[in-house]
Amino acid sequence: MTLIKSISGIRGTIGGNTGDNLTPIDAVKFAAAYGTFIKNKNSEKENITIVVGRDARISGKMISNLVANTLVGLGIDVIDLGLSTTPTVEVAVPLEKADGGIILTASHNPKQWNALKLLNEKGEFLNGEDGAEILKIAENDATIEFAEVDDLGLYKKKKDYIKKHIKEVLKLRLVDVEAIKKANFKVVVDGVNSTGGIAIPALLEELGVKCVELYCEPNGHFPHNPEPLKEHLTDISELVVKENADLGIVVDPDVDRLALISEDGSMFGEEYTLVACADYVLGQLGGGNTVSNLSSSRALRDVTEKHGGTYTASAVGEVNVVQMMKDTNTVIGGEGNGGIIYPESHYGRDSLVGVALFLSHLAHKKMSCKELRDSYPSYFMSKNKIQLTPQINVDKILETMADKYKNEDVNTIDGVKIDFAEEWVHLRKSNTEPIIRIYTESTSQENADALAKRFITEIQQIIQ
Repeated sequence: MTLIKSISGIRGTIGGNTGDNLTPIDAVKFAAAYGTFIKNKNSEKENITIVVGRDARISGKMISNLVANTLVGLGIDVIDLGLSTTPTVEVAVPLEKADGGIILTASHNPKQWNALKLLNEKGEFLNGEDGAEILKIAENDATIEFAEVDDLGLYKKKKDYIKKHIKEVLKLRLVDVEAIKKANFKVVVDGVNSTGGIAIPALLEELGVKCVELYCEPNGHFPHNPEPLKEHLTDISELVVKENADLGIVVDPDVDRLALISEDGSMFGEEYTLVACADYVLGQLGGGNTVSNLSSSRALRDVTEKHGGTYTASAVGEVNVVQMMKDTNTVIGGEGNGGIIYPESHYGRDSLVGVALFLSHLAHKKMSCKELRDSYPSYFMSKNKIQLTPQINVDKILETMADKYKNEDVNTIDGVKIDFAEEWVHLRKSNTEPIIRIYTESTSQENADALAKRFITEIQQIIQ
């Protein structure tokens, strides 16, 4: 089955059978459920507005037309941003004083996938309670009532929002435009033939950065696996060296994950994108609190404590990170997958903000990208999983592991995370398949792999 319904939206592959894949009928059904939820939430308002934007996936225009016209059919006004980015839609919702937003993107999934990602009136992802209510409405479509002809919504296109988003980024007080311009950076950009190929070069032009474009045509034909991991980024790594560039910038199709390549072609590391940006922000502010999820690198904690701040770990998932950031008055946070959340801009992962903060940091440090990376604590991660049969009680396994290591620093807000003196392991069950994910981090790759192997063996012994 390749249709995944969750509290954060609906995701699936294009084509196939209704209910098993993301077909036009499924897109309409879920858009109608979301629209109905927004109408119910704002029952006293006369006019409801929802912002819609999409990445450059081949199916994007089709899904966008279906979603927009479904909302119009409900009597909801639609502002269509066309080709956009996830953070751009998040920024647009409050700027337009809209009641919600839908981003049509399957993030880092391959081109056959698409998804509806749902926002509230603040331009933030819905919480679990709201997401569950939308799923309930979708399952009982008798509660969905479409508008009569005189009450249909209005449809309006606004195609300049990436430029507006860039202006908002440039206005941030810690984005040092003049320092970046003086640094005369040369950067290679891999936009994976999606909307990052529009947004990132346009931002760099405003920052006075010379840009070499690689895969920046927004045609939806991804030239490599769109998840920005080392094994997928050989082309840009080679081009950075060939062009004698200062660094490489890689984003995923919806531009909420940022990976960096050092001048020698080596990976700066997705985990260290947030570390570097936090180092800059905390240094400029004289301290502050940070948040990342439980599966993110310990390096963020080290950098935060170096600046006198407090680091807090949240459950995995952007909505959980955001809530913890609000609870702890955090100045910057995000996820170890290259997601930067900077509250002064908005509570959403934003690669444009990340690029501007990182280049400001690099310009102030007056060192190379590789030298900057080498200045941070070095940790190495290993990511594994154990395939289980559906009959196995995963929760019981995790409870057993938590009890076994109860004398260590154990966190159970999301699976089981066990912190040792120089390394950690995080065990999580999947919500969609019978597996346990095993994330480890240590002071060397060999130690991280060995720690993962040890816990895999211990879990297998429990199962037998």
